[in-house]
Amino acid sequence: MLAQLIFLVITLAGVAFFTFNARKVIRNIKIGRPAQRNDKPGKRWMTMLRVAFGQTKMAKRPVPFLLHLVVYLGFVIINIEVLEIMIDGIFGTHRVFAGLGGFYNFLIGSFELLALGVWLACAIFLIRRNILKLKRFSGVEMKTWPKSDANYILITEILLMTAFLLMNAADAKLQALHEGHYLSAGSFPVSAYLQNLLPSSTSSLILLERVCWWFHIIGIFAFLNYLPYSKHFHILFAFPNTYFSNLEPKGEFNNMDSVTNEVKAMLDPTFVPADAAPGKFGAKDVNDLTWINLMNAYTCTECGRCTSVCPANITGKLLSPRKIMMDTRDRMEEVGKNIEKHGKDFQDGKALLDDYITREEIWACTSCNACTEACPINIDPLAIIVDLRRYAVMEESVAPSSINAMLGNVENNGAPWKYSPADRLNWANQE
Repeated sequence: MLAQLIFLVITLAGVAFFTFNARKVIRNIKIGRPAQRNDKPGKRWMTMLRVAFGQTKMAKRPVPFLLHLVVYLGFVIINIEVLEIMIDGIFGTHRVFAGLGGFYNFLIGSFELLALGVWLACAIFLIRRNILKLKRFSGVEMKTWPKSDANYILITEILLMTAFLLMNAADAKLQALHEGHYLSAGSFPVSAYLQNLLPSSTSSLILLERVCWWFHIIGIFAFLNYLPYSKHFHILFAFPNTYFSNLEPKGEFNNMDSVTNEVKAMLDPTFVPADAAPGKFGAKDVNDLTWINLMNAYTCTECGRCTSVCPANITGKLLSPRKIMMDTRDRMEEVGKNIEKHGKDFQDGKALLDDYITREEIWACTSCNACTEACPINIDPLAIIVDLRRYAVMEESVAPSSINAMLGNVENNGAPWKYSPADRLNWANQE
């Protein structure tokens, strides 16, 4: 009964702590402006199934796709076993689903093969990051915590899979010894090879099996509560993020309501906008972005695919689309902490633009959409960059000289060039 009570306390504490942190994340996302993404539900469901569940965009790079697929399937399928662990922990049973007979043997055998696959995939991921040092895992934004975060997750996965296999190996050996409640159940194609490495005494085997059992379930709860502090929140957010992703053609910019209202008022003096509040052009801080942009920031996996295909970054410019998303998330976290300490109206004198993202970064972008195309979960860094640009130009009238010259030419000549419209066809008259 004591073990059951301890298990119940750990379970309730783990769920409660995760709920507490998840609510803070949702609060931070709600800092953003409203955005309507409820149209075309059928297409949105298909996008989520194809991109989040099917991982179709990952397949463009076959090696990491296959490795990630093994980890993904292992994470989803092996955790079916958590249901059995939960029931055993609460009611004090052992392998409660053993009554399924041959199907149970098939499940445990499949879990073991997947566990081995996850172990190997995570080991390869660690090698790619820390020994081969692939370029897309580096960058000015990938220092200290972001670099350590990925390693912590991979090491944790390896430890959890090791504990799972050792638990099964000890269990199988105890079954062979006909010890107590360790009834014969399950198939052990992987852990069978570990049994010879284990001690022979019954007490040592029971201790090992119990330690690995507790480590496995506590590790899962620890992993769950680590997610809100980690880039691996994409495990949960990938699904709503792809559902609410932009379904319009890439490169099609949205109209700002503030500009639309201005134009309508000029054309019709009697026009009164539904929102009578003064409009704001673009975004200076996270509260000026939409909740979609902010959810994108929390969903970012920091995989670097966006930055690796960015032509500005490739040619040595300061822009990194991954850094744009990470900076947005960092600023959002800072604003959230300010809300906790000082209330929602507190102003700390900082902003996303200038304090986190520099002008050089936003103007280095070519708006080519390579980053949004490359992202495996439909994150859109360009939307944030465009809104920051809009603020700089339309609210501050601050832009690089080349941009100002182009805007002046459009206003005066109806084209980006400095030539008069009357001279535009002179080239056709030359012999």
